[in-house]
Amino acid sequence: MVNPLADSAGYVPPAPQTTWQGWDAFVHQNPAPVPAQDTDSAPWPQSAREDYHSELAIMRTPAMGNVFTAVRRLLLLNRRQQAGARRGLIISGPAATGKTTTMMALGRSFQLAQERRQSGRSQRRPVLFISVPPAATPKMLVSEFARFLGMPVAERLNQTQITNAVCDLLCELGTQLVLVDDVHLLDTQRRTGAETSDQLKYLGERIPATFVYSAIDIETSSLLSGVRGAQIAGRFRIFRHAPLAYAGEHDRTVWDDLVQTMEGLLRLRSHRPGTLLKHAAYLHARTGGRIGSLSHLIREAALIAITEGTERITKQLLSEIELDAAAEAQARPARAVRAAPRA
Repeated sequence: MVNPLADSAGYVPPAPQTTWQGWDAFVHQNPAPVPAQDTDSAPWPQSAREDYHSELAIMRTPAMGNVFTAVRRLLLLNRRQQAGARRGLIISGPAATGKTTTMMALGRSFQLAQERRQSGRSQRRPVLFISVPPAATPKMLVSEFARFLGMPVAERLNQTQITNAVCDLLCELGTQLVLVDDVHLLDTQRRTGAETSDQLKYLGERIPATFVYSAIDIETSSLLSGVRGAQIAGRFRIFRHAPLAYAGEHDRTVWDDLVQTMEGLLRLRSHRPGTLLKHAAYLHARTGGRIGSLSHLIREAALIAITEGTERITKQLLSEIELDAAAEAQARPARAVRAAPRA
């Protein structure tokens, strides 16, 4: 039977990671198979190589490692804190710097570690991952918790009833890490946003877990202002997830290693190894050191190289790709000097 959700290539989109089904699939998904470097000896269909490059692997960065370490310490700190002001972490930074990716990698690593300790998967739910809905109300927010858990939420249920059911179930399931993305959408200068912020604080007090938020430039948002903001600032450490720099020798080494690792994952028949590394400074200028923008640039270039039959990435090809508005605005000076025509 044909799945009605499948596209023309037979691909079925996974369940959203803001549901347990989708999250658990993300945690246990096998990485995309890496085709042989010599594609003549191990031919791969074009569609398969397109799929491979469209989901190029997540790169481990120093910022990701620092977040992992910080949260491990918070989990220990909060382990015996049964009520009250547990400590948390806010991952803050500009768009496309890898905040959500880091948060999801954190949750995945923690859940796998818990399963190893328990000798396999169980009915427990060690991690919960949600995203704050736009213009969220307190009921909408807690309903996202319920949706992740697969709890049916009847219209007749009020906010208090849903909240109590969610908190009770998360306690039963042994949830230890709660990940909340896009908290910058909570505008506490508006009544609804302030009430939803209060609801999030209340959930943090009811659920015996460590909370980690992700936000765009939380330092400049209303979430940290006023009495409510003072409470959040008093309980949460802010980790600045900034774009990668390219100033000192250490910065350049980190960036170059990232580019080299991504280039090593490419599977293009005519690509010259070391090409991207040679243009590492240009790639930094184009992307502003944003990991999300770098991934977009390299993956799109690889897909163009496959579909157009050139099977290689050149600087000219990279220069022709339009990136997100933030990266393009920062890269305008770098793009003033155009690359030479494609060889």
